[in-house]
Amino acid sequence: MHTKTSTGRRFFLKASALSAVALTPSFKSATAATSSASNGFTYEVTRTDDEWHSLLNDEEYRILRDFKTEKAHSHPYAVSTDNGSYACRGCDLEIYESSWKVILDKGWVFFKHAQPDSVLTSIDGGPNGEGVDSQGRFAMIEAHCRRCGSHLGHILLVDGDLLHCINGTSLNFTETTT
Repeated sequence: MHTKTSTGRRFFLKASALSAVALTPSFKSATAATSSASNGFTYEVTRTDDEWHSLLNDEEYRILRDFKTEKAHSHPYAVSTDNGSYACRGCDLEIYESSWKVILDKGWVFFKHAQPDSVLTSIDGGPNGEGVDSQGRFAMIEAHCRRCGSHLGHILLVDGDLLHCINGTSLNFTETTT
């Protein structure tokens, strides 16, 4: 089990991340998520930095607004099999259904796909800020909420499957009652 925060996931699948880049279109840069007006894109939900800080606790802010990664195995959503839907913690846009979850003992929440038009992608800045690892070989695809720009996690190849590897902290869960 990794105990590092942001580098654990990067090292976890860096050998397959290049394939994710080839398979996933990039719609916007991650830096635009903090200042959407600077590139002409305006999110449906916009807040000042002070408003984000009042809405989110320190860990939530670190992940959703500073594009960090939660510690592996730190969130109960990673192993939860409850039926329901998952929404962005930043704006409550429904993004994932529990029926799309893939339970893996990797430490994060995995989904086969998202609701249509709910996720924007960007190239992860990586340790050198250029979207590649220190050897210039691999890029990671970040997943962001399309309504508020909050960082959700990454889209990666895991055991040959392209999956959304999501921070549980980025999500709110609503159980389906039957």
